[in-house]
Amino acid sequence: MTNLVVGLTGGIGSGKTTVANIFAELGIELVDADIVAREVVAIGSLGLTKITQHFGADILNSDSTLNRAKLREHIFSKPEELEWLNALLHPIIRAEMLKQLDNTRSPYSILIAPLLFENGLDRLVDRTLLVDISPEQQRNRTKIRDSVTAEQIQKIIDSQASREEKLSKADDVIDNHGERSALRNKVVALHNNYLKLSNNT
Repeated sequence: MTNLVVGLTGGIGSGKTTVANIFAELGIELVDADIVAREVVAIGSLGLTKITQHFGADILNSDSTLNRAKLREHIFSKPEELEWLNALLHPIIRAEMLKQLDNTRSPYSILIAPLLFENGLDRLVDRTLLVDISPEQQRNRTKIRDSVTAEQIQKIIDSQASREEKLSKADDVIDNHGERSALRNKVVALHNNYLKLSNNT
């Protein structure tokens, strides 16, 4: 594993992906918690096998992939089923993320996790980086990008830690209220700082 691991987070519509892509352009390897979460329930995985055993074969699509909409129906309003699913998947996801981080070879690596603080994943990293924008901008950007209702966006925002809580926990913060050119400069400055920190570890 590279010496330094940075946990990158931010609310929906904050610009996490844009920031992550700039780090990638600078040669830094990324591990994405969302991608790992999909990989651990892919066809042939232990996760999908256990889910199928628990919920039955009707939880699958015709091509044997996980029917996420049906899974959501099963766990919606059934706290015990959600607890069961989390108890199954969280350890598998965590182990896979650590394995992928262990295989990185860039001077430092980045773990992208929308729920970094909420799921306690900040304990797996050396520093935390929050991409911050106002809730108003979150709503506007997500509405334009995803064509979803204001109510749906608000539900997602409400399910995540508050902006104040995330700001209080983050080691580093990128203010993403401005233009992309300004954003790139901020990422480059952090990149240089992380390179120094990785040399000192």
